[in-house]
Amino acid sequence: MTDQNAAHFPISVKGVLINDGMIPLLKNERDEWELPGGKLELGEAFEETLRREVIEELGVSVEVMEPLNNWIYHVNNVHVAVITYRVEVVDIEFNPKVSHEHKELRLFRPEDIAVLKMPDEYKNSIALALQRQSHEFT
Repeated sequence: MTDQNAAHFPISVKGVLINDGMIPLLKNERDEWELPGGKLELGEAFEETLRREVIEELGVSVEVMEPLNNWIYHVNNVHVAVITYRVEVVDIEFNPKVSHEHKELRLFRPEDIAVLKMPDEYKNSIALALQRQSHEFT
């Protein structure tokens, strides 16, 4: 297959942030909860995209840790390649704020995630981040 015939997908880079046991999630225009992050811009590395997007969406600086998960998500008649990373807060004070891009920002306990209206792969990414974080402290 030549490059011209290959499938083309927008790429969205998302972050799982766990701060003091709480996970910030954003409510989008489809009334679904989602992880902070967004579309890769031309010339950006995945990590750069994620740092930029988290600052834009939460007003919080993060360090990008290891990748967690990736998949193709079909939303609004578009296939989007989604890549998730675990991220950690760099700021001394954690005071996230919702941007104009989302309807709501809320902090969730891990046990509250399962019942939320959000893609299962986001839930899987959160579970992986929780596992990795718990291994760091053992």
